[in-house]
Amino acid sequence: MKLEKVTSPHLHGRSDTGHVMRLVILATLPGLVALTWFFGWGVFINLLWAWIVALGFETLVVKIRKRPLGYYINDYSALVTATLLGLALPPLAPWWLTVVGVGFAIVIAKHLYGGLGSNPFNPAAVGYVVLLISFPAEMSSWVPARGIEAAVTPGFIDSLSSIFPVFGNLLGQPNVDIITQATPLDLFKQKQGLTTAEIWQPGSAFGHFAGVGWEWVNLGFLVGGIFLLQRRIIYWHIPVSMLGTLLLMSLIFWGGSGSESNGSPMFHLFSGATMLCAFFIATDPVTAATSTRGRLMYGAGIGLIIYVIRVWGNYPDAVAFAVLLMNFCAPLIDQYVQPRTYGHSQGQNKGHKQNKSKNSTSDQSDDS
Repeated sequence: MKLEKVTSPHLHGRSDTGHVMRLVILATLPGLVALTWFFGWGVFINLLWAWIVALGFETLVVKIRKRPLGYYINDYSALVTATLLGLALPPLAPWWLTVVGVGFAIVIAKHLYGGLGSNPFNPAAVGYVVLLISFPAEMSSWVPARGIEAAVTPGFIDSLSSIFPVFGNLLGQPNVDIITQATPLDLFKQKQGLTTAEIWQPGSAFGHFAGVGWEWVNLGFLVGGIFLLQRRIIYWHIPVSMLGTLLLMSLIFWGGSGSESNGSPMFHLFSGATMLCAFFIATDPVTAATSTRGRLMYGAGIGLIIYVIRVWGNYPDAVAFAVLLMNFCAPLIDQYVQPRTYGHSQGQNKGHKQNKSKNSTSDQSDDS
């Protein structure tokens, strides 16, 4: 009788870090297309420049640390950080702004703590906060979205000349003058006593239920997030709890359509970087909570902080601040919501901890 070698029924699949990171970058494509259509080629140029800068800093730091370059480059983590930060920057952000933000994210927020898997804070969020606090004027100047009355979407050459003035000189188009404005979140926050109906006029920066263009941008990132959920790259707990908490808070403190209105639930869900945060930033497996209950608490905390800062804080959008504050809390959350050990009841776990504490106390008294 011939015996055949039988292996265990293991699940085989492409689950390496590089493959996961490539899928995350691919999932941002719908949002990238929407951003480029409504705000011009500057978004795409910023993204490419952020990739180049990220790879440059990654190579430099890895060489200094004397680590294998191929291993770090092939995990695509630097490109994911550059992608998230590049998508969040204003379309005509000057080239040096990207260098500062991406450089801080890669060198300080990532490698200073030991690299991927050791960083306690989301690198893209750290880079964005550094830029927002240090250069508020540059970070708050957005091109009016396509569809707004009198808005002119800059073409590829105009965008390139604005981001890199040296190319403008070479192409004979120096000092490109392009109109910029604040985001709809900022405009709504500073409505100066006007009612929602008064600022929500045809041809203004506001569309059907959120800002012109921003509705489609957030829908694009929502589509990308559903793709990641379908491929089981991320878990549903953080996006659902974050968006659910933001929805609940906006329902409670909506205030109708008068001058005291804080914005409708749809306005908050489809404005700013809400969907980008819910599916791409908050779900970072390194800096987020890891247990099931922990993820729900973590996502809910981000949604709560986003709403509080948007409505009562000094910044129109609070995505990066909310993520970093909850990064602080993630280890503490996991500490107190870890599931019980398999085969033991909760009471047995507590008794084991008490016995362990007593044994430790008796050992100390014996030593003394």
